[in-house]
Amino acid sequence: MFVLGIDPGLTRCGFGLVEGSFDQPESFRAVRAGVIESPHQDATELRLGHLHREMASLLDDFSPDAVVVEKVFFQKNANTAIPVAQASGIAVGLAASLGIPVRQFTAQQVKMAVTGYGAAKKPQVQAMVARLCGLTEVPRPADAADALALAMTYFIIERVERRYPAVQM
Repeated sequence: MFVLGIDPGLTRCGFGLVEGSFDQPESFRAVRAGVIESPHQDATELRLGHLHREMASLLDDFSPDAVVVEKVFFQKNANTAIPVAQASGIAVGLAASLGIPVRQFTAQQVKMAVTGYGAAKKPQVQAMVARLCGLTEVPRPADAADALALAMTYFIIERVERRYPAVQM
């Protein structure tokens, strides 16, 4: 099964495709990861259009079984939160329009799933992504590693929810 993780952002939007199984715990393969970038000097509508085209292309190329997008949980700065929410909306809307199941997890849920500690620091999460995917190096840039962590979280949480249907995370 293939899951596409999206770490939304307008300037840099991370993506990561992970192959995994519900039968083999902690058995992940990072298929591809990277970022979609848009020039900060461009008008917002042009940047959103670029992001839309690139995400549509990723969904077409990868044909994932599910898409996971980081949930915008809390931002102190509205100037940061709004573009992230716009990028998130593009990813969620595109996947849903194609009939691809979509899940959203907060950063804390991802940290808990991948490291076992909800307050883990970014380097700890990135190191676990590399370890669990059998990579020799931490994926770069950080947005790509975060997107891989999101995709891995899907497998980890779905596995629990399938085993214990009364538990919803």
